[in-house]
Amino acid sequence: MRFLPLAAATAIGFTVLTTGCSTVDKAQACIEANKVISETGAKVASLANDPKAMEKALQDGATKLEGVANTAGNTTLNDALQKLADNFKKLNVNNANEAVDATQKVANDTAQAVKTIAQECT
Repeated sequence: MRFLPLAAATAIGFTVLTTGCSTVDKAQACIEANKVISETGAKVASLANDPKAMEKALQDGATKLEGVANTAGNTTLNDALQKLADNFKKLNVNNANEAVDATQKVANDTAQAVKTIAQECT
């Protein structure tokens, strides 16, 4: 009879542990997402006169966002990060005009993603 309470306690402990890990993963993903978004946004803004470097910064940012999305442990957060990464990848920056357009698009897409991230991470 003593095994039943122990088994129940073990099951409850396992549930709390796995739920806690998911919460920790989500919290870490929130921190990392905000960091990557901030860094990428700052790089893109500073590279308005260097289209080739801007395109590389966008690709690097997209890769980092995908990495964070894969560890998010939250479907909504994952989707928002993946969508932002996809948007970064779609941008072609071959000249100064495209760089200006890309900077504006990054700002708009980032604002939408940040709103979703804020809702999921509070």
